[in-house]
Amino acid sequence: MCRWMVYVGDPLVVENLLFRPVHSLIDQSLHSRLGVETTNGDGFGIGWYGLGAIPAVFKDINPAWNDPNLREIARQIRTPLLFAHIRASTGTPVQRSNCHPFRHGRWLWMHNGAIVRFAELKRDLMSVVDPSLYPEIEGSTDSEALFYLALTYGLAEDPPGAVARAVGLVEDLGRRRGVPRPVQMTVATSNGESLWIFRYSSEGRTRSLYYSTDVEQLQKLYPEVEVLRELGPATRFVVSEPLRDLPGAWKEVPESSWAVIGPGGHKIRPLTPIGPG
Repeated sequence: MCRWMVYVGDPLVVENLLFRPVHSLIDQSLHSRLGVETTNGDGFGIGWYGLGAIPAVFKDINPAWNDPNLREIARQIRTPLLFAHIRASTGTPVQRSNCHPFRHGRWLWMHNGAIVRFAELKRDLMSVVDPSLYPEIEGSTDSEALFYLALTYGLAEDPPGAVARAVGLVEDLGRRRGVPRPVQMTVATSNGESLWIFRYSSEGRTRSLYYSTDVEQLQKLYPEVEVLRELGPATRFVVSEPLRDLPGAWKEVPESSWAVIGPGGHKIRPLTPIGPG
């Protein structure tokens, strides 16, 4: 499975977010502690918001730890909202179009997990995607399929409801096709203003997902940690696994839940799939 992180806060240089933490996402690409695979080398991607509403995306099939272009651009990008993802393929080809994050208009999306036996379910799932959206699908992953199902169900208007309907569709189809527990996912999606995160699996044993606690409190607890002094009070990280071992710095996102992080703070709510009909 993959590893990913989101940063929301005052604009920071991407190099400081990707390379400087003790257990940075780049380190996790080689030495993951909580992922299914220790090494995640099937490509990487970053997405960020800067000038204008449409985010930029940089993706490649090289391992993240061995791509000089990533380090070059990371020194020059300053952003208040960063998506970063390192991929471990669940069976689809290692190609740029299959790397995360995925983009549609002002929306970014990335995923860790799988739709179980996706090849058997793909045709029926793709038939549900809005015909106006279907031509934009570039890759062959279950992750991108889930994104376009959520877009079809109204991601732009109601992200939690759209994801609940997408998950409900997959589970309903899975039951009818003899796949009783088809969904395994942690997801992040954003329109550049707010961030929505989701943690859910059909079996109730979802991959790990954490969010950072109050930065001002951490600065008081760990005044010797220089990097914390660079973070503003509105800073939040969401990560597949913690970037640094600081007791009290991370909280686990509860099973079967979603959260929104925006200008008004954050809230966590239960996620209940909504079936078709």
